Amino acid sequence: MIFRRFALSVALIIAIGADAFYQVTVVSAAAEDGQLAFNNVCRTCHTLGEGDNRLGPSLHKIIGRKAGSLPNYSYSSAMKRADLVWDRATLDRFISNPDQVIPGNNMKPYSGLTSTEERAKIIAFLEANGGN
Repeated sequence: MIFRRFALSVALIIAIGADAFYQVTVVSAAAEDGQLAFNNVCRTCHTLGEGDNRLGPSLHKIIGRKAGSLPNYSYSSAMKRADLVWDRATLDRFISNPDQVIPGNNMKPYSGLTSTEERAKIIAFLEANGGN
């Protein structure tokens, strides 16, 4: 009887541990996928470092920020006039086709990312890494 309780306890601990390990592995893989997508599409011009503006502005805390409003960055007049706040849906549309969302932006030669899955990875990566 005591051995049976012990065996059940061990089995439960193993099951919980395996589930936790699986969840950590899935989350880790998703984070790596998001970083890879960001690196492949965005990193040439953007960083997530606060105040680290490059060819494009820093994307630190992009979610919830008004377009064209980051201090110490020289935005295009189109971006400054854009009357939108970056949220998941707006970012998705913009990453898909910047010229359609904000005509006259300075994102050239970038013309958009057609893959819904890759855009979702980038947005999730932005959210998880200082994007909001």
